[in-house]
Amino acid sequence: MVSPDAGRLKREVLTLLGLVLVVDAVFVAGYVLGHVARGSDGLKLGYTALWTVATLAVVLRGLTRIRAERVRRARRQRGGE
Repeated sequence: MVSPDAGRLKREVLTLLGLVLVVDAVFVAGYVLGHVARGSDGLKLGYTALWTVATLAVVLRGLTRIRAERVRRARRQRGGE
């Protein structure tokens, strides 16, 4: 049987994966529908930078939540909570 803590950790990992996929899907669609490939080099660079920042924000949020859950889990195993 899977512990509730493992379920929370798995949910956070899957949420992170899902959000990264959503961000990528949105930016790929924007790239295609906005005809960014035909734009200037500056536009392409700006679009790529925005995409990178959005992905970084999602990943940092997800990894922070995963780490917090792992710390909670370790404390419970040691009997600290």
